[in-house]
Amino acid sequence: MELITTTAALAAFCERQATADFITVDTEFMRERTFWPQLCLVQIGGPDEAAAIDALAPDIDLAPLFVLFDNPTILKVFHAARQDLEIFLKMMGHLPAPLFDTQVAAMVCGFGEQVAYDTLAAKLAKAKIDKSSRFTDWARRPLSEKQLHYALADVTHLRVVYEKLRDRIAKTGRTEWIGEEMAVLRDPAIYVVEPEEAWRRLKPRNPSPRLLAVLMELAAWREREAQRVNVPRQRILRDEQIMEIASHTPRNLQDLGNTRGLGRGFVDGKQGQALLSLVQRALDIPDADLPPRERPAETLQVPGAVVDLLRVLLRLKCDAADVAHRLVASSEDLDRLAAGKADVPCLAGWRAEIFGDDARRIMSGEVGLALKGDKLQLISPNG
Repeated sequence: MELITTTAALAAFCERQATADFITVDTEFMRERTFWPQLCLVQIGGPDEAAAIDALAPDIDLAPLFVLFDNPTILKVFHAARQDLEIFLKMMGHLPAPLFDTQVAAMVCGFGEQVAYDTLAAKLAKAKIDKSSRFTDWARRPLSEKQLHYALADVTHLRVVYEKLRDRIAKTGRTEWIGEEMAVLRDPAIYVVEPEEAWRRLKPRNPSPRLLAVLMELAAWREREAQRVNVPRQRILRDEQIMEIASHTPRNLQDLGNTRGLGRGFVDGKQGQALLSLVQRALDIPDADLPPRERPAETLQVPGAVVDLLRVLLRLKCDAADVAHRLVASSEDLDRLAAGKADVPCLAGWRAEIFGDDARRIMSGEVGLALKGDKLQLISPNG
């Protein structure tokens, strides 16, 4: 069990992994008191050894690790990679590549929806993971032996999990399926929320253009301010406070001070003045330049019986293919499909192979469903 705390030790470890076909990667981080995740530990599993890298050690520079992540001949294997990738995108300016997510692969291989790592480790590596250290304070030093055992278990057993999934994917001819799903993870846009889009988190219900303009200003300011001082956005201004300020559009400090839960220190300081300026700026926008009213969600004419039929077909086809239902089509996808929409993900790529093509056929009457014994089957109306 190796804990790396210096750049020299990290460089030596990374050099030893440079010829590996793949490495497994996991992180431990804290986010309760910060806007950006505070990386505390990086765990790497190589062919012959595993190490925990102390990202908070005073004498460490993670540059050798990032060189390893940039090596195009080494596959970087994660489980439920999105939060880890968000961290590395911010630190490196780009994503590690190439990469593989065993949670997504497990869904393709029939292990259910968003299967947990400990479940996969038990089923594929015959390992029992002690999760009691999961919510410990990873920023506190020194780390205990129990914490390190837990952290390294997340990459040592992941090697076996990956190899079993890789072999199953190759045997079932689903390599291209996995390629499509990994391409989604490689899109940096899914890990970044632009301040100008932060208002969408508030989910306002059909706001007027003027209210929307104020919300956009306030939410963008909060996002930038939270990033600047690195605290959770709710510590700057709560969602309900933003909604209240946008609704009442205070024109002076006294009006702003009437906002529920807003302290005098905030109101009378620079932040209070900034909010008033933002509100006024939104109020000064000419009507012709206001953001357009958000189009209401599309009202679909969805025949319930057709959706039920498609749901049965989805289960039939996914069970036969041993793939997670939700990965193939969501409830919203089924509604759109039943309403005759063509821009549904399950009508393209490997999802069409599994379900979409037969969904089209069943809706056009080319095939139907029949119960034969205790099993449902697709049948042709013409026999």
